Amino acid sequence: MADRPSDPEGLERYIERNVQELARTIDEVADRVHPKKVAQRGADRLKEEAGQVARTVGALVRPSSDDESDDVPGAGGVDKRLVLAGVGAAVTVTALVLLNRRRKRR
Repeated sequence: MADRPSDPEGLERYIERNVQELARTIDEVADRVHPKKVAQRGADRLKEEAGQVARTVGALVRPSSDDESDDVPGAGGVDKRLVLAGVGAAVTVTALVLLNRRRKRR
């Protein structure tokens, strides 16, 4: 309170600055809790995590040498088609569960 001016014009400027600061703060809070923004942040986080899973699966599936012997079942490697089918199934099940939860909330 010691920095608050005592003259009327200074006091008006002080109040106006505080009002503008409060308005910015309210706008920031409203932006943070807006449902579309929350959903967008969740979707962005999901995309990032899906990218990490894809990179991890890619590292597991990637052949350790230049030959493609791991595409042949029974050759000691992982069949890429099976891994991709499993990942596709997991993504599909996850999407269905999320849609089902969303419908129940309405």
